[in-house]
Amino acid sequence: MTAPLTTRYIEATVKSLPAHLQQDVRDELSGSIADAIESHIEQGALPADAEKAVLLELGDPSALAAGYADRPLHLIGPKYYLTWQRLLKILIVVIPLCAAGGTAIAKGLAGSSTIDVLLGAAGIALTTAVHVAFWVTVVFVILERTGTDLGLAWDPEQLPDPEAPSGGRVELGFELGFLALGAGALLWDRFIGFFRPGNETVSILNPGLWPWVISALLVILAVQAALAIAVHVKGRWTLSLAVINTVIALAFAAIVLTLISRGELINPEFVDRALTPNNVTIDADGSSVLTTLLTLGIAAATAWEIFDSWRKALGHNSPNRR
Repeated sequence: MTAPLTTRYIEATVKSLPAHLQQDVRDELSGSIADAIESHIEQGALPADAEKAVLLELGDPSALAAGYADRPLHLIGPKYYLTWQRLLKILIVVIPLCAAGGTAIAKGLAGSSTIDVLLGAAGIALTTAVHVAFWVTVVFVILERTGTDLGLAWDPEQLPDPEAPSGGRVELGFELGFLALGAGALLWDRFIGFFRPGNETVSILNPGLWPWVISALLVILAVQAALAIAVHVKGRWTLSLAVINTVIALAFAAIVLTLISRGELINPEFVDRALTPNNVTIDADGSSVLTTLLTLGIAAATAWEIFDSWRKALGHNSPNRR
């Protein structure tokens, strides 16, 4: 024979409670449900309809049991949510970018193609982002369940100072000037030359990079200039602009680092006539001190360019910013 709905409801509620709470909750529910049913009957409801209506009002017995046991029904509650969100925003950008940069450098130095470098960096960035999101969330879920106090109470002293808006005219002018200088240097090296022994013109960059590789670099500089103008027009960095900036920076670094690793960036004639006489050598595989320093410099500059854009974008999209 099927037990009455009230009995089944009470047992479903108390079964997940600690033993010392079960009898008290059972007695309390029995009394409150009986009183509520009686109230419905006095208002003209049939006993069966009244019982069902009362149980519907009480809701899912598992949710009711969680209330009695003071057990949260969310992964991360309001006590830790903002801390979790702020930390995750930083880590999910910085750590995957560092991992992607390290992978790009390793693959570039190993002589991988540009496509392999880009795909490897993108794959490790995605994998790392998933792990960061998962493990940071797991830590905060544990903190939520154990009731650990992080001592992170908000204080007015934590309010940030007003920041000057990104994309000002001075910043735009400086960035466009720097990009124009870079493009001009590429063209000057090819057609006029920084190194001119006698009446000859010996380019520093490998002439074999013309026209396709140098053209690709010029296109990247042009896109970077357009991005700087977009930031100026928008008045700030946005998440979409930060994504575009990340793609541009990684593309530039991947091309240059691949060329360095293959020993194809510097003109061999320039090495023979300008560097070798001064005891500065660049091996065919790019494994000299000079190329190592150049690689590290490009990697560091790329990492900072990406980090700075995301820092500004996330700062403007923070829930504490208005």
